Amino acid sequence: MSFARRIVAEGLGTAMLLAVVVGSGIMAERLAGGNVAIALLANAIATGAGLIALILMFGTISGAHFNPVVTLSEAVQGNLPGREVLPYIAVQVAGAFAGVAAAHGMFGEPLFFASEHARTGAAQWWSECVATFGLIAVIIGCSRSRPAVTPFAVAAYITAAYWFTSSTSFANPAVTLARSATNTFAGIRPVDAPGFVLAQLVGAAAATAVFCWLYPAVPANATVAGTVAPGDFTARSEQQ
Repeated sequence: MSFARRIVAEGLGTAMLLAVVVGSGIMAERLAGGNVAIALLANAIATGAGLIALILMFGTISGAHFNPVVTLSEAVQGNLPGREVLPYIAVQVAGAFAGVAAAHGMFGEPLFFASEHARTGAAQWWSECVATFGLIAVIIGCSRSRPAVTPFAVAAYITAAYWFTSSTSFANPAVTLARSATNTFAGIRPVDAPGFVLAQLVGAAAATAVFCWLYPAVPANATVAGTVAPGDFTARSEQQ
C-alpha cells in the first residue's frame, strides 16, 4: 500500500473517530435530560461501535492507529519505519481537529470553541496512564496472538475504560488535543490537556516494554500455529 494512501487513511480514520466521539457526546447530553450516567453510557457505546467499524475499514490500509502513542509503540517494535512516525502523528492530530469540526457542524455548534470541562489532578492523570497502558497491552497481546479479534478487543477495552477510569479514558494524545477545542460533553480544558498527554505517553511506554516481553515477536520467517509476525495489528499494510 502506498505511503500516500496510508497517510490519508490515518487522517480520515482519526477524523471519523472524533466525529463519533464528539457527535455522540453532544447527542447523548442533549437527550439524557441531565442524567450524566446515561449520557456517558451512550457516548461509550457509540465510541466502541465506531471503533470496530473504523479499525475494520482502515486496518488493512494504514494499520488503523488513529493515535500517536500507538504509532510510537509500533515504531519502537520495528513495525513502522521511523521516517513515517511524524507524518502519521501530524495527520492524526489534523484529522482529530477536523473530526471535531465535523461534529460541531452536524449539531449547529461553532467550528471550534475552547472547552471549560475541568479534567485534572493525580487521580485523572493516573487513570490516563492506566487506560493507555491497557490499550497498548490489548493491541500488542491480541495482534501477536489472535490478530483477527484485535478490532473487537480494542473497542471492547475502550468501552469498558470509559467506565472504570475517572478520566473516561481518552488514551490518545491527538484525541486529547482535539477535545480541548470542544466545549461539549466530550471536552477537556486546554490547560488540562498536557497532563493527560504526558500520562498517556508514560502508560504507552510501560505497556510496550512489558507486553513485548510477555509476547515475544515471532521471527518473520517463522510459522507457528496461533501466532503472527510482528506488526500484524488488524492485518496492517506494513506486510506488503
